[in-house]
Amino acid sequence: MSFTINIYYTGKDGSARKFAEEMVEKGVVERVRVEKGNQKYEYFFPMDDEETVLLIDRWESQEALDEHHKSPMMKEIAELRDKYNLHMRVEQFVERKK
Repeated sequence: MSFTINIYYTGKDGSARKFAEEMVEKGVVERVRVEKGNQKYEYFFPMDDEETVLLIDRWESQEALDEHHKSPMMKEIAELRDKYNLHMRVEQFVERKK
């Protein structure tokens, strides 16, 4: 069973894109990608909404996601989100094996 989380970061004046760029520049994205249980961590830019960035974040288990949420990176991510004054909308999908 894997978990996919879509996080929509929305701001003003290009702040969501700047947030994503800084996440890459500071190496946070790469550090998340190598965490145990991470299967995907990618940003996308909707064509019809220049003020939103979509993060698709997939984990192999709830336990792996919980460990990520306890990691020091979460504080760093929250600080960057606050720096750019972003609002979040979150969707979670669970893939179940038959």
